[in-house]
Amino acid sequence: MAPAAPAKEKLFHPASRKAGQLARNALRKGKLGNLASKRSTKQHSLVDLYGFFFFAVPDAGVLSLPELHALIADVWLTRHDAALAAEVAARRRGRPKSTAQQKLEDIKLREAEVYRTGMEIIDLTHPATVALFRTWDTKEVAFVHLLRFIRVSSADPALAIVSRPGKHFSIVGPQADGDAMDTDAPEK
Repeated sequence: MAPAAPAKEKLFHPASRKAGQLARNALRKGKLGNLASKRSTKQHSLVDLYGFFFFAVPDAGVLSLPELHALIADVWLTRHDAALAAEVAARRRGRPKSTAQQKLEDIKLREAEVYRTGMEIIDLTHPATVALFRTWDTKEVAFVHLLRFIRVSSADPALAIVSRPGKHFSIVGPQADGDAMDTDAPEK
């Protein structure tokens, strides 16, 4: 037997129904890939934020609200200062800013604005949340959504608003409403 000839690629008329279907399918795959990339980037930035606070939590006890504000203002917002100073020092006079310098400045401005208007962070002033947060493996973002979050801002440092109350049973406590299953009730 003679070897089979390679199958020809099917060609479709550009205005045909099949060509339109293939174009829509390719467009959809491109959009989904782009969304997955954006979601991954966002999760990495969230892991960076939560990881920073994970390593900033004291070994025993919780932080007070002024200590939390000092941590954000003095450490979190200034963490790019050394790299930014190196970029400025490396640039010759009269030259435009480098891309790295522009990105660092944009990050710094964006984070300062978020902190000024209200930054949502894990409640490190709540003992049950801190105890649960210490068990985090620093990789799984979904675990962090079980924790209690507060919104703090530099505009009003004495105010902390609970933005997400937390979903873990150690934070929520026993259910007060009738949704919980009552196992001690007598059967009828």
